[in-house]
Amino acid sequence: MQYVGFTGVPYENGKGCFMKNERKEKMPGEKRFEFGKNWQRFLSVLNEERISEAEKSLKQMLEIDDLKEKSFLDIGSGSGLFSLAAKRLGAIVHSFDYDPLSVACTKELKRRYFPNDPRWMIEQGDVLNPNYLKSLGQFDVVYSWGVLHHTGALWEALGNVAPLVNEGGKLFISIYNNQGFMSKYWKFVKRLYNRSSKPVRALLIFCFGLFFETRGAVARVLQGQNPLPFKAWADKKKSRGMSVWHDLVDWVGGYPFEVAKPEEIFDFYLKRGFQLAKLKTCAGGLGCNEFVFIRK
Repeated sequence: MQYVGFTGVPYENGKGCFMKNERKEKMPGEKRFEFGKNWQRFLSVLNEERISEAEKSLKQMLEIDDLKEKSFLDIGSGSGLFSLAAKRLGAIVHSFDYDPLSVACTKELKRRYFPNDPRWMIEQGDVLNPNYLKSLGQFDVVYSWGVLHHTGALWEALGNVAPLVNEGGKLFISIYNNQGFMSKYWKFVKRLYNRSSKPVRALLIFCFGLFFETRGAVARVLQGQNPLPFKAWADKKKSRGMSVWHDLVDWVGGYPFEVAKPEEIFDFYLKRGFQLAKLKTCAGGLGCNEFVFIRK
């Protein structure tokens, strides 16, 4: 089967079509969030400012000035924004995603900014497929931001990415923070969203969007900051180049959904020959903890 992207051209990998989906379903009967559709909508607001912010976030977390001639693997490329950012920093990029629409988004960004560049490979792939991963080789930087906790098999996915990192290479991942009861609550919300009709989904997005914006405005008042509504929308653009609206849809609907404590991730990779180079936590609240490990 071929999938048609933004330009109407069938997207193909090196074998002439998308990889056959061989993943054994980890959560049979569950409805997954359609990440690719959300990323398609995000591309309509993508601009130079957002791309520059994405580049800046990579440089800050990886503690580098550029990625010239470095091999960069983007696991779960989503919109393709960070594959593009790595490419603009000079990397040789390989992007893959389980969702064919996300693959199409990444292909679209390549078409816009680096058409016909052989040093940016994009294909459909599965981080839970060991045979596929073995075919990739190893990379100087392995990047997977906010992806592995949506596979339905978090710890298997975390283990699968470790061998993909070169000796001395860096692994940059982000994983949802374990909030105990609240994490169970959000898992319920996400399952409800994906089982609901479009009107109910829209209502959930509206209600939680209003809740988050009200809470943010109150917090800004208590901190003596500007309480004007939607200030976070402008701030979010300055954080990794993302979009509050599309992140909100992703947050409310993103399922499967798994979480981990920072120390659990640290111990997991310590046992696999990695040392922690940088950590950015979400201070025990909503969102992701970010980790950069170096393979010793």
